[in-house]
Amino acid sequence: MTEKEKMLAGELYDPNEEELLLLRRKAHKLCREYNLLDETDENREKILAELIPNKKSGLTLQGPIQFDYGAFTSFGENCYANFNFTCIDCAPVTIGDNVFFGPNVSILTPIHPLRWQERNQFVRSDGVLTDSEYAKPITIGDNCWIAGDVTICGGVTIGEGSVIGAGSVVTRDIPSNVLAVGNPCRAIREITEKDTVLDM
Repeated sequence: MTEKEKMLAGELYDPNEEELLLLRRKAHKLCREYNLLDETDENREKILAELIPNKKSGLTLQGPIQFDYGAFTSFGENCYANFNFTCIDCAPVTIGDNVFFGPNVSILTPIHPLRWQERNQFVRSDGVLTDSEYAKPITIGDNCWIAGDVTICGGVTIGEGSVIGAGSVVTRDIPSNVLAVGNPCRAIREITEKDTVLDM
């Protein structure tokens, strides 16, 4: 297996392998170019198409944005992210339709070994300084609202229709149609028709 294949399979891999370095550098360059453009600049859409080829229509990323790869993230239709959206997509990130993100949301798939003996950097036989890491996928279902300053950790699935409260750190799965808050984030109640705010 290549290091990229290992990474996407959730196995330990070398993040400083040449293919992965080139992919990250390309994504970082595209993010930088996107962030320098005005919100109304048509070139933003061209950059997003190259950065995130697995996106459906209606994606709006306010910016600034930061993706590690972009190519390993997919967005459904009509998604929106406010300022400072970060997505470290070393494992697949799957985002459904109509998902909204508040400012300063971080989606973080990488996992590092707990033991420093396995986590610290080392010099490869070719003289390159590297380390070993792995990543777990993240899935966010349709119609979710992820409020500001939320961190979503690797291996998490958030069920459709759920709301994650501001400042939460999501370290475990969240069921569908619930309000979940806290650090660690947990479901506190179901979202029901009693939560309607529109006059019907």
